[in-house]
Amino acid sequence: MHLWGTAMTSLGKPLPLPSHIHYELLLQLLEQQTMAAAYQDPRLRLQVQGLISTLRKALSQQRQLEEACKHDNIDMEYQWSTNQLTNRFLAEDVAP
Repeated sequence: MHLWGTAMTSLGKPLPLPSHIHYELLLQLLEQQTMAAAYQDPRLRLQVQGLISTLRKALSQQRQLEEACKHDNIDMEYQWSTNQLTNRFLAEDVAP
C-alpha cells in the first residue's frame, strides 16, 4: 500500500496539476528581476529568498506527488490555465 492507500486510485479522471513551466517562470522572475531590485534592502532580500525557497519546495513536492501517482498508476493532466480545469471538470466535481 502506498502513501495514500487506495483512495486516489478511484479518481476516475486524471489528477489536474500545474504545469512545471508555471514554477519555472515565477522562479526566473523572482531570481532575475525581483532579487535584483530588492538586493540593496536586507529585509526585502531575505523575504525574496524565502519566497524562492518556498516555491522550489512546492515544485519538489509536486514532483514527489507525480512520482507517487506514477507508482500507483494514477493519470495526471498538466494544466496551463484555470480555464482548462473549469472546462475539464463538472461544477459539482470542483470543491468551493
